[in-house]
Amino acid sequence: MADGGVTLRHRAREIPVALRVAILYLLARLITTGFIALAAGLSGPASRFGADATVSELLMGWDAQWYWSIVTQGYPTDLPVDLAGDVQQNQWAFMPVYPVLANLVGLPLGSYAAGAFLVPVVAGYLACLVLYRLLRDRLDETATMWAVLLFAAGPLAAMFHLGYAEALFLLWLFLALRCLQRRRFGWLYLLIPLMGYTRPGVLAFALLLGLYGIWRWFRRRRDPLPVREIVHIIALGLIAVIVGFSWQVIAGIVTGDMSAYLDTELSWRRGWLSAEESGFVPFAGFVQAAGMWFRLWGMPSALGYAALAVCVGAVAWLLLSERHVRRLGVVVRLWSASYIVYLLAVFFPQSSIFRLLLPLSPLYGALAAPRSTWWRVAMLVLGLAGQWWWIYSMLAQGNAYTQIP
Repeated sequence: MADGGVTLRHRAREIPVALRVAILYLLARLITTGFIALAAGLSGPASRFGADATVSELLMGWDAQWYWSIVTQGYPTDLPVDLAGDVQQNQWAFMPVYPVLANLVGLPLGSYAAGAFLVPVVAGYLACLVLYRLLRDRLDETATMWAVLLFAAGPLAAMFHLGYAEALFLLWLFLALRCLQRRRFGWLYLLIPLMGYTRPGVLAFALLLGLYGIWRWFRRRRDPLPVREIVHIIALGLIAVIVGFSWQVIAGIVTGDMSAYLDTELSWRRGWLSAEESGFVPFAGFVQAAGMWFRLWGMPSALGYAALAVCVGAVAWLLLSERHVRRLGVVVRLWSASYIVYLLAVFFPQSSIFRLLLPLSPLYGALAAPRSTWWRVAMLVLGLAGQWWWIYSMLAQGNAYTQIP
């Protein structure tokens, strides 16, 4: 019996990686499709989508509508404002690469929605393939495949179906991390702009490059750091910073208001905060939200601040000391730290925080690293349960600030 199991595993490993990943990805997509169809049937009159919602309506809801409006209306030259003169939500908060690509794919099919669905589905599969390569150098074959499965079937797996830019951004990101891991710096000159104009987050990659350069510098006696690589690291870091801030400049030039992008982003948090609090101060968003959410939950704000401090400390310990995270290598760990610092600096936590954690997906390798099959199965079950909770809460019931995907 044991010999049969070994033989079966050996035969499975003879199947090309691309096909094995495709099988896992397809199974995960079928499950997610079932969840979304069930959520459509459970959508009630209080939902944003109303009773008798369809799957296509769920896939093209919420932020997918903003991407669609970029294709149909473009970016506004005059910012929409309310009676108080405050900038309202508009297309400038969303980058152009995904909707343009979705429109190109959808043109021969006669439907933008078809392209908006196909792009994340295909990008998600390709991201799984790159994730496999990213982790395989650090983990054994079984752990790597489990990490890919946990990613493909995780709590935010609906992002591989919805008309959002996340799946495409993950593809660019994983490719960029793999290039940095293998020191193929040339490709990053293309990938950094693609990331930067797909969705916000490229400034975190700029921080990663800075930390990576410092790490390489201190290791230069054991791991030579040629002048050519120093030039690449510095140049790419500068390009990432320029790309990261360029969208603000573009929005300012088009609208004639250099604060257009920032005011647009702040419009999403204005409903939560007073006029005095709703301005942008780096790292203030998480502190403000910690106090606010705990007050809304009927608990003291001080408890929220303490919880935030505990979470930050726990994340720092995981990235610095947890042995399974350390196994993933310095590139994944530095990226994770950089992205978390970026979120802490610029984001105001709302229900969309779950979606914004997706770029930390290489850490699925740490969840898959323990050799216990029971542990991996438990993580998969928890991921599927979390996926259903997210789909049901944000799509079938989504109708308020606390239920926005």
